[in-house]
Amino acid sequence: MTDRLMDVREKLKSENKLIVGVGSALVDILCNEDDAFLEQTGAAKGGMILVDKAFIENTLARASSNPKIVPGGSACNTAVGVGKLGGQARFVGKCGNGTWGQLFREDLSKNKVDPVLFTSDSPTGRVLSVITPDAQRSMFTYLGASSETQPQELTNGCFNKAAVVHIEGYLLFNPELITAAISAARQSGALVSLDLASYTVVEESRELLNRIVSRSVDIVIANEDEARAFTGFSDERKALAALTKKAAIAVVKVGERGSFIASGDQMIQIDPIGDDRAVDTTGAGDLWASGFLYGLVNGFSLEKCGQIGSACGYEVCQAVGATVPDEGWTRIKKVLEEC
Repeated sequence: MTDRLMDVREKLKSENKLIVGVGSALVDILCNEDDAFLEQTGAAKGGMILVDKAFIENTLARASSNPKIVPGGSACNTAVGVGKLGGQARFVGKCGNGTWGQLFREDLSKNKVDPVLFTSDSPTGRVLSVITPDAQRSMFTYLGASSETQPQELTNGCFNKAAVVHIEGYLLFNPELITAAISAARQSGALVSLDLASYTVVEESRELLNRIVSRSVDIVIANEDEARAFTGFSDERKALAALTKKAAIAVVKVGERGSFIASGDQMIQIDPIGDDRAVDTTGAGDLWASGFLYGLVNGFSLEKCGQIGSACGYEVCQAVGATVPDEGWTRIKKVLEEC
């Protein structure tokens, strides 16, 4: 067993259970449209591109459906999921001073997430998610105020008593900020978890990502497209093996086929939960991370952590947006009781 893996296992025995999400404070704008509409935007299905505020407004003006607007952002969704599971959660990010920023703050508190939100006069960031009939979501992101978070802001006790600091991969677009977040997390004694976010992010940031994961990330979470973009392996088992050479715990999610988890010489396959067709995959990976990290800090085995993650990911796919309905949380908590 490597020294790094031993260190991770020792830290997981700590009394600290707090999971801190770090990322972009964004409002999700969800639209159901057909493939032809998506093609007109010029985006690759399932990816994420950065756009300006005008692009989102112009695209919305052409939409045929009424948008659904909810607080979001990858790490924020994960933190909310932890709070809904009954865990200790905090979110760190920056939003605007206006109505949407206040909506964001109130939603975190309502969901039992400690909001550590820096503010700006710039508009709160937003993501237009175009959901096609195959339940894929393609995202257009205007970062707004969220892009103005400064590295020095993350050194003011944001990660006190954290067991895990979970960082969204979108921060790779801001090398100074993600480096500062990882440094502050490690100085606080927390484990560092990184979600690779999107294959387009990985493709554009592979060199930086490789450096960060190899040196400073304890837990890396990817879907099959992100794992392939990062490691070069299409076979999920080979990709997972490559990831475990860089991080103590690695995850590759394979959609409706479930997921794979590896740590050291141990490799576990997690079967999917449920067989209903997905309505919308928005937030599926974020909520999977909620369940997995919640299980991890509460002493569950990797297999049980994966099962909790699978339950969370499944339930969020049965609704539009990254919000699990109350009846979904009831079913998830039954899975927890069985663990």
